[in-house]
Amino acid sequence: MARGSSQRRHKLANQILDVVREARFEPGHHLREQALGDLLQVSRTPIRSALQLLAERGILEARRNHGYFLLARPEELYRLELEVPSTSDQDLYALIVQDRLVGRLPVTFIQSDIARRYEVDRAALQRTLLRLLDDGLIHRNAGRGWSFVPTLDTKIGMHGSYAFRSIIEPAILLLQDFRADAAMIERSRLQHLYLVAHPAIETVDRAQLFETDAQFHEMLAEFGGNPFFLQAIQQQNRMRRLLEFGGYVNRRRVKDWCREHLAILDAVGAGAREKAAQMMGEHLKNAFAAVPNFSLEDRSPHPAKHRA
Repeated sequence: MARGSSQRRHKLANQILDVVREARFEPGHHLREQALGDLLQVSRTPIRSALQLLAERGILEARRNHGYFLLARPEELYRLELEVPSTSDQDLYALIVQDRLVGRLPVTFIQSDIARRYEVDRAALQRTLLRLLDDGLIHRNAGRGWSFVPTLDTKIGMHGSYAFRSIIEPAILLLQDFRADAAMIERSRLQHLYLVAHPAIETVDRAQLFETDAQFHEMLAEFGGNPFFLQAIQQQNRMRRLLEFGGYVNRRRVKDWCREHLAILDAVGAGAREKAAQMMGEHLKNAFAAVPNFSLEDRSPHPAKHRA
């Protein structure tokens, strides 16, 4: 199966899991192709393929001439999410980021050099460059070519970022206009529980790890009700994306920061905002302690290990 088709199949399977969770279906429930197709606005053929994938994973049972029936219990469903296979564009994106981090790519480059280096066609490269542009990792030069944006690639930059965040993020939790959204907290909890319970965390896509982390911090900033705080956290996430997207060698730390996030979410959900603010400060302190000695200027061969 082509990677694009496989990716669509996995995404649709995750949508079906969302339907099952929201409807609170119990084991034995009959999942009907037509009903799911109508709900998700797709034909029965891709629905059938996605259901087959869920059956292969032991989440559903396929009964000959009868269809698909739910096997997983509710407590199991909340930890389930199928990892979507990467596309060739995503692989190229990750390779460019990784090569920049270890100094194989210069700050400024032209498109033809990149195309020759990675032996990719113009269309694929253009899509990847546009995604890097949208993610704030590169910008177009006034004359010719592209440049990677300044990022947190020195000890001074990282120290300044964490010092800033250690002041602003706990303060956000104590703002008078802070209003938590229970549904958003629950969605974030499920994302983190999935990572904590994952039996092979080293296989989880790096982009998923970064987005789970970044969305957590931006969500809490959004709860603060002040757009200037939210913009500041979004800017910090953009600046650290390049450095922290490069690799997750220390996957034990990933589960550690997930647990720290979960504790903060529990405190926020319980209305214990002073406790949450204190834990946020400790979380950022632990994150900075895990920052490796990494600098693009040093051409270090070791990618970033930390996450926050």
